[in-house]
Amino acid sequence: MALKGNLADFSTTQILNLINLARKTGILHLYEPIITDETVIDGAGNKRKKVVPGEERATLAFQEGKLILATAGNQDGHLANVLHKAGKLNAEQARVIRERGAKYSDKAMALMLINANYVTQADIVRSIQQFTLDIVYDVTTWKTNPFVFEENITPPAERITVPIDLKNVIMEITRRDQKLSPEIIEDLPNLDMALKFPESPGDKFKGVHLSVDEWRVVSFINPKNSIRQIAKACNMTETEIRQVVYGLLQAGLVQLVKPPGMQATQAGQRTPRRIQPATQTIESGVVKRLIAKIKDI
Repeated sequence: MALKGNLADFSTTQILNLINLARKTGILHLYEPIITDETVIDGAGNKRKKVVPGEERATLAFQEGKLILATAGNQDGHLANVLHKAGKLNAEQARVIRERGAKYSDKAMALMLINANYVTQADIVRSIQQFTLDIVYDVTTWKTNPFVFEENITPPAERITVPIDLKNVIMEITRRDQKLSPEIIEDLPNLDMALKFPESPGDKFKGVHLSVDEWRVVSFINPKNSIRQIAKACNMTETEIRQVVYGLLQAGLVQLVKPPGMQATQAGQRTPRRIQPATQTIESGVVKRLIAKIKDI
């Protein structure tokens, strides 16, 4: 069953978080937004012009919660183009390979290039991975594009796919977004809350690439330490600690908890919303937010 919506209601980062937590397989299609004269009411009760899908701008493919392929516009992911962009082939080499290798799949072409000592297998893997990530990081800056996620659809078998852990992608998106977004304010209204690791934290952090500041914060994570105390220990501002903690929460690496002795929430005070890690029941977290904002085709 396909899911559809608009990035104005549900951001690319939130979609990636859903796919990561639910270990989804499928293809995400993103389209050029076309603004109509029709007025609609969004999830927050605000009026706005209806946006309908135009030409497809990008596709992202996933397998069991991992990003495996991406294309955008004229960046079709042809192996010769990918290797040229990575600096592994010059323009003339890429042109010749595209023309002479038109009848070959990317996998067959890769084997020929390796045997001819043009590139190594590692060159191909790194080039495809960077090509994919460049498209994803660009897509995350889009704000009003319609999208459709088709579940259990896979890319053509002849394409070379390189699995990429979405936890790393989500962490990097958070690092790049220096502006404190409304989502961060909403998810972390109270720095007196503490953090804890989910079950089997070693499995969660396996293969995750954290920055120095992120590792420093991780080293202080304990249900007895409030986020405010961690910020002080790491010499971070409130904005900096929110940025780091938000990334860890989005990637499902930590959970929000009340530290020992914390008083019950006072009447009228907001209770911080807990972002569920992958080991929790998916329906109780991000999926409910998705279902509330997107409709079945």
